[in-house]
Amino acid sequence: MTITRREILLGAAALPTAAALAATTVAGAREGTTQTPHGRIWWKIAGAGPRTPLLLLHGGPGAGHNYLEPLSAIADQRPVIFYDQLGCGRSDKPDSAALWTVDHFVQEIDLLRADLGLDRVILYGHSWGGWLAQEYLAQRGDQAKVEALVLAGTSASTRQFVAGALQLLSRMPGGLDARRRELEAAGKTDTLEYQEIVQAFLDAHVYHDSWPSHRFAKTIENISTSRTYAAMNGPNEFTVTGTLRDWDRESSLAAIDVPTLALTGEMDEVTLDCHLTLQRGIRNAHLVVMPKARHLAMLEQPESYNWILRGFLSNKA
Repeated sequence: MTITRREILLGAAALPTAAALAATTVAGAREGTTQTPHGRIWWKIAGAGPRTPLLLLHGGPGAGHNYLEPLSAIADQRPVIFYDQLGCGRSDKPDSAALWTVDHFVQEIDLLRADLGLDRVILYGHSWGGWLAQEYLAQRGDQAKVEALVLAGTSASTRQFVAGALQLLSRMPGGLDARRRELEAAGKTDTLEYQEIVQAFLDAHVYHDSWPSHRFAKTIENISTSRTYAAMNGPNEFTVTGTLRDWDRESSLAAIDVPTLALTGEMDEVTLDCHLTLQRGIRNAHLVVMPKARHLAMLEQPESYNWILRGFLSNKA
Protein backbone atom coordinates (compact mmCIF):
# COMPACT_ATOMS: atom_id res chain seq x y z
CA MET A 1 0.00 0.00 0.00
CA THR A 2 1.09 3.59 -0.57
CA ILE A 3 1.52 5.54 2.64
CA THR A 4 1.41 9.32 2.69
CA ARG A 5 1.62 11.77 5.56
CA ARG A 6 -1.97 12.36 6.67
CA GLU A 7 -1.66 15.97 7.74
CA ILE A 8 -5.44 16.27 8.13
CA LEU A 9 -5.15 14.10 11.24
CA LEU A 10 -3.50 17.02 13.00
CA GLY A 11 -6.88 18.74 12.96
CA ALA A 12 -7.30 22.48 12.80
CA ALA A 13 -4.27 23.26 14.95
CA ALA A 14 -2.18 26.12 13.59
CA LEU A 15 1.07 24.80 12.14
CA PRO A 16 4.37 26.70 12.19
CA THR A 17 5.59 28.60 9.18
CA ALA A 18 8.45 27.36 7.02
CA ALA A 19 10.84 29.65 8.90
CA ALA A 20 10.11 27.72 12.08
CA LEU A 21 10.91 24.31 10.65
CA ALA A 22 14.68 24.25 11.19
CA ALA A 23 15.86 22.12 14.10
CA THR A 24 17.72 24.30 16.61
CA THR A 25 19.33 23.90 19.98
CA VAL A 26 17.95 26.23 22.60
CA ALA A 27 20.66 28.04 24.49
CA GLY A 28 20.70 28.05 28.28
CA ALA A 29 19.58 24.47 28.89
CA ARG A 30 20.19 23.40 32.47
CA GLU A 31 21.37 20.00 33.61
CA GLY A 32 21.37 18.08 36.86
CA THR A 33 20.82 14.70 38.45
CA THR A 34 18.06 13.13 40.51
CA GLN A 35 19.09 10.77 43.27
CA THR A 36 17.19 7.49 43.42
CA PRO A 37 17.63 4.50 45.74
CA HIS A 38 19.67 2.79 43.03
CA GLY A 39 21.73 5.64 41.60
CA ARG A 40 21.61 9.04 39.96
CA ILE A 41 19.50 9.89 36.91
CA TRP A 42 20.93 12.57 34.65
CA TRP A 43 18.51 15.11 33.16
CA LYS A 44 18.49 18.26 31.01
CA ILE A 45 15.78 20.89 30.61
CA ALA A 46 15.71 22.96 27.41
CA GLY A 47 13.53 26.04 27.34
CA ALA A 48 11.29 27.59 29.98
CA GLY A 49 7.92 29.21 30.37
CA PRO A 50 4.46 28.42 31.74
CA ARG A 51 3.30 25.81 29.22
CA THR A 52 3.12 22.15 30.18
CA PRO A 53 6.57 20.52 29.87
CA LEU A 54 7.23 17.81 27.31
CA LEU A 55 8.87 14.84 29.06
CA LEU A 56 10.80 12.55 26.70
CA LEU A 57 11.10 8.80 27.29
CA HIS A 58 13.88 7.41 25.11
CA GLY A 59 14.01 3.98 23.56
CA GLY A 60 16.38 1.06 23.64
CA PRO A 61 16.18 0.14 26.38
CA GLY A 62 19.50 1.84 26.96
CA ALA A 63 19.61 4.17 23.94
CA GLY A 64 19.88 7.33 26.05
CA HIS A 65 18.60 10.79 25.23
CA ASN A 66 21.06 11.79 22.49
CA TYR A 67 19.08 10.73 19.42
CA LEU A 68 16.12 12.77 20.68
CA GLU A 69 18.10 16.03 20.84
CA PRO A 70 16.56 17.39 17.61
CA LEU A 71 13.37 17.76 19.68
CA SER A 72 15.06 20.59 21.56
CA ALA A 73 13.66 22.79 18.77
CA ILE A 74 10.28 22.44 20.51
CA ALA A 75 11.74 24.27 23.52
CA ASP A 76 10.77 27.62 22.01
CA GLN A 77 7.18 26.50 22.61
CA ARG A 78 7.44 24.82 26.03
CA PRO A 79 10.09 23.23 28.32
CA VAL A 80 11.49 19.99 26.91
CA ILE A 81 12.94 17.52 29.42
CA PHE A 82 15.50 14.92 28.41
CA TYR A 83 16.87 12.25 30.72
CA ASP A 84 18.92 9.08 30.56
CA GLN A 85 17.16 6.18 32.20
CA LEU A 86 19.15 4.39 34.89
CA GLY A 87 21.66 1.97 33.41
CA CYS A 88 22.68 4.01 30.37
CA GLY A 89 24.15 7.24 29.08
CA ARG A 90 25.12 9.81 31.71
CA SER A 91 23.06 8.16 34.44
CA ASP A 92 24.52 5.63 36.84
CA LYS A 93 24.85 2.01 35.74
CA PRO A 94 24.30 -0.20 38.79
CA ASP A 95 25.19 -3.86 38.38
CA SER A 96 21.89 -5.30 39.54
CA ALA A 97 19.92 -7.51 37.15
CA ALA A 98 16.84 -7.32 39.38
CA LEU A 99 16.39 -3.63 38.50
CA TRP A 100 15.74 -4.08 34.82
CA THR A 101 11.96 -4.36 34.83
CA VAL A 102 9.16 -2.15 33.51
CA ASP A 103 8.00 -1.47 37.07
CA HIS A 104 11.40 -0.03 38.00
CA PHE A 105 11.27 2.50 35.16
CA VAL A 106 7.69 3.49 35.99
CA GLN A 107 8.87 4.33 39.52
CA GLU A 108 11.82 6.20 38.04
CA ILE A 109 9.44 8.58 36.25
CA ASP A 110 7.72 9.30 39.58
CA LEU A 111 11.04 10.10 41.24
CA LEU A 112 12.16 12.38 38.42
CA ARG A 113 8.86 14.26 38.33
CA ALA A 114 8.86 14.73 42.09
CA ASP A 115 12.41 16.06 42.06
CA LEU A 116 11.77 18.48 39.19
CA GLY A 117 8.31 19.54 40.42
CA LEU A 118 6.54 18.29 37.29
CA ASP A 119 2.95 18.29 38.43
CA ARG A 120 1.59 17.91 34.91
CA VAL A 121 3.37 16.79 31.75
CA ILE A 122 2.91 15.93 28.11
CA LEU A 123 4.48 12.51 27.70
CA TYR A 124 6.48 11.50 24.62
CA GLY A 125 7.60 7.89 24.32
CA HIS A 126 9.64 6.50 21.44
CA SER A 127 10.06 2.76 20.83
CA TRP A 128 10.63 1.14 24.26
CA GLY A 129 9.84 4.59 25.66
CA GLY A 130 6.37 4.24 24.15
CA TRP A 131 5.90 0.97 26.00
CA LEU A 132 7.02 2.72 29.17
CA ALA A 133 4.59 5.60 28.58
CA GLN A 134 1.68 3.17 28.18
CA GLU A 135 2.72 1.26 31.28
CA TYR A 136 3.00 4.48 33.27
CA LEU A 137 -0.53 5.54 32.33
CA ALA A 138 -1.91 2.06 32.98
CA GLN A 139 -0.34 1.85 36.45
CA ARG A 140 -0.91 5.44 37.56
CA GLY A 141 -4.30 6.10 35.99
CA ASP A 142 -5.73 9.53 36.84
CA GLN A 143 -2.82 10.13 39.20
CA ALA A 144 -0.45 10.29 36.22
CA LYS A 145 -1.53 13.86 35.41
CA VAL A 146 -0.56 13.50 31.75
CA GLU A 147 -2.26 16.09 29.53
CA ALA A 148 -1.35 14.63 26.14
CA LEU A 149 0.60 11.70 24.76
CA VAL A 150 2.90 11.03 21.81
CA LEU A 151 3.56 7.38 20.98
CA ALA A 152 6.25 7.25 18.31
CA GLY A 153 7.68 4.19 16.60
CA THR A 154 6.08 1.90 19.14
CA SER A 155 3.43 -0.77 19.71
CA ALA A 156 0.98 -1.96 22.34
CA SER A 157 2.70 -5.33 22.79
CA THR A 158 6.02 -7.07 22.26
CA ARG A 159 4.19 -9.81 20.41
CA GLN A 160 2.87 -7.53 17.67
CA PHE A 161 6.17 -5.70 17.32
CA VAL A 162 8.19 -8.92 16.88
CA ALA A 163 5.64 -10.35 14.44
CA GLY A 164 5.91 -7.21 12.32
CA ALA A 165 9.70 -7.19 12.41
CA LEU A 166 9.78 -10.81 11.29
CA GLN A 167 7.44 -9.95 8.42
CA LEU A 168 9.86 -7.21 7.34
CA LEU A 169 12.71 -9.70 7.50
CA SER A 170 10.77 -12.15 5.33
CA ARG A 171 10.53 -9.50 2.59
CA MET A 172 14.22 -8.68 2.47
CA PRO A 173 15.90 -9.63 -0.82
CA GLY A 174 18.60 -12.19 -1.46
CA GLY A 175 17.25 -14.94 0.76
CA LEU A 176 18.51 -13.16 3.87
CA ASP A 177 15.67 -14.31 6.08
CA ALA A 178 16.01 -17.97 5.13
CA ARG A 179 19.73 -17.76 5.85
CA ARG A 180 19.02 -16.02 9.17
CA ARG A 181 16.83 -18.90 10.26
CA GLU A 182 19.43 -21.44 9.19
CA LEU A 183 22.12 -19.68 11.23
CA GLU A 184 19.85 -19.42 14.27
CA ALA A 185 18.98 -23.12 14.05
CA ALA A 186 22.70 -23.94 13.89
CA GLY A 187 23.50 -21.74 16.88
CA LYS A 188 25.66 -19.43 14.76
CA THR A 189 24.26 -16.07 15.81
CA ASP A 190 27.72 -14.89 16.86
CA THR A 191 29.11 -15.17 13.33
CA LEU A 192 29.97 -12.27 11.04
CA GLU A 193 27.44 -13.52 8.50
CA TYR A 194 24.60 -13.36 11.01
CA GLN A 195 25.65 -9.89 12.19
CA GLU A 196 25.64 -8.72 8.58
CA ILE A 197 22.02 -9.86 8.28
CA VAL A 198 21.15 -7.94 11.44
CA GLN A 199 22.92 -4.89 10.01
CA ALA A 200 20.98 -5.14 6.74
CA PHE A 201 17.73 -5.07 8.74
CA LEU A 202 18.90 -2.05 10.74
CA ASP A 203 19.95 -0.20 7.58
CA ALA A 204 16.55 -0.81 5.99
CA HIS A 205 14.29 -0.08 8.95
CA VAL A 206 16.10 1.60 11.87
CA TYR A 207 18.91 3.84 10.60
CA HIS A 208 21.55 3.99 7.91
CA ASP A 209 25.29 4.15 8.47
CA SER A 210 25.61 7.01 5.99
CA TRP A 211 23.84 9.45 8.32
CA PRO A 212 26.42 12.04 9.44
CA SER A 213 25.11 12.21 12.99
CA HIS A 214 27.17 12.40 16.16
CA ARG A 215 23.91 11.83 18.01
CA PHE A 216 23.47 8.50 16.28
CA ALA A 217 27.04 7.48 17.11
CA LYS A 218 26.42 8.34 20.76
CA THR A 219 23.21 6.31 20.74
CA ILE A 220 25.07 3.22 19.54
CA GLU A 221 27.67 3.79 22.25
CA ASN A 222 24.92 4.14 24.87
CA ILE A 223 23.29 0.85 23.87
CA SER A 224 26.58 -1.03 23.72
CA THR A 225 27.56 0.12 27.22
CA SER A 226 24.11 -0.04 28.81
CA ARG A 227 23.03 -2.49 31.48
CA THR A 228 19.55 -2.69 30.10
CA TYR A 229 19.37 -3.60 26.40
CA ALA A 230 20.44 -7.23 26.64
CA ALA A 231 18.65 -7.77 29.96
CA MET A 232 15.32 -6.30 28.87
CA ASN A 233 15.28 -6.74 25.10
CA GLY A 234 17.73 -9.42 24.02
CA PRO A 235 20.45 -9.93 21.40
CA ASN A 236 18.91 -7.82 18.61
CA GLU A 237 15.85 -5.87 17.52
CA PHE A 238 13.80 -8.84 16.29
CA THR A 239 14.72 -11.33 19.02
CA VAL A 240 13.19 -10.27 22.33
CA THR A 241 14.20 -12.70 25.06
CA GLY A 242 14.60 -10.39 28.06
CA THR A 243 12.18 -9.10 30.68
CA LEU A 244 10.09 -7.37 27.97
CA ARG A 245 9.37 -10.56 26.01
CA ASP A 246 5.78 -10.93 27.28
CA TRP A 247 4.92 -7.25 27.72
CA ASP A 248 1.38 -6.45 26.50
CA ARG A 249 -0.83 -3.43 27.23
CA GLU A 250 -3.24 -3.68 24.32
CA SER A 251 -6.13 -4.30 26.70
CA SER A 252 -5.31 -1.04 28.52
CA LEU A 253 -5.49 1.26 25.50
CA ALA A 254 -9.19 2.06 25.95
CA ALA A 255 -8.43 3.57 29.35
CA ILE A 256 -6.15 6.24 27.84
CA ASP A 257 -8.32 9.35 27.68
CA VAL A 258 -5.88 12.10 26.68
CA PRO A 259 -5.22 13.48 23.19
CA THR A 260 -2.71 11.12 21.58
CA LEU A 261 -0.50 11.27 18.50
CA ALA A 262 0.73 7.99 17.04
CA LEU A 263 3.72 8.83 14.85
CA THR A 264 5.69 6.46 12.63
CA GLY A 265 7.75 6.23 9.47
CA GLU A 266 6.82 4.39 6.29
CA MET A 267 9.93 2.19 6.69
CA ASP A 268 9.89 1.90 10.50
CA GLU A 269 10.85 -1.44 12.06
CA VAL A 270 7.72 -1.03 14.19
CA THR A 271 5.22 -1.76 11.46
CA LEU A 272 2.11 0.17 10.51
CA ASP A 273 -0.26 -2.42 12.01
CA CYS A 274 1.25 -1.70 15.43
CA HIS A 275 0.39 1.98 15.10
CA LEU A 276 -3.08 1.21 13.78
CA THR A 277 -3.65 -0.82 16.95
CA LEU A 278 -2.75 2.28 18.98
CA GLN A 279 -4.95 4.55 16.88
CA ARG A 280 -7.96 2.24 17.07
CA GLY A 281 -7.52 1.37 20.72
CA ILE A 282 -7.14 4.92 22.09
CA ARG A 283 -10.34 6.89 21.70
CA ASN A 284 -8.70 10.25 20.98
CA ALA A 285 -5.72 9.16 18.91
CA HIS A 286 -4.53 10.40 15.53
CA LEU A 287 -2.02 8.64 13.28
CA VAL A 288 0.64 10.29 11.13
CA VAL A 289 2.96 8.31 8.85
CA MET A 290 6.14 9.99 7.58
CA PRO A 291 7.07 8.98 4.01
CA LYS A 292 10.48 7.35 3.46
CA ALA A 293 11.31 7.50 7.18
CA ARG A 294 12.85 4.76 9.30
CA HIS A 295 12.65 4.14 13.05
CA LEU A 296 14.92 7.07 13.92
CA ALA A 297 12.95 9.56 11.85
CA MET A 298 13.83 12.41 14.22
CA LEU A 299 17.46 12.08 13.06
CA GLU A 300 16.66 11.32 9.43
CA GLN A 301 14.02 14.03 8.91
CA PRO A 302 14.25 16.40 11.91
CA GLU A 303 12.48 19.33 10.28
CA SER A 304 9.44 17.29 9.24
CA TYR A 305 9.40 15.46 12.55
CA ASN A 306 9.33 18.67 14.57
CA TRP A 307 6.75 20.19 12.24
CA ILE A 308 4.40 17.31 13.03
CA LEU A 309 5.06 17.56 16.76
CA ARG A 310 4.50 21.32 16.74
CA GLY A 311 1.20 20.87 14.98
CA PHE A 312 0.01 18.37 17.58
CA LEU A 313 1.27 20.41 20.54
CA SER A 314 0.29 23.88 19.34
CA ASN A 315 -3.13 23.90 21.01
CA LYS A 316 -2.02 22.13 24.21
CA ALA A 317 -1.66 24.19 27.38
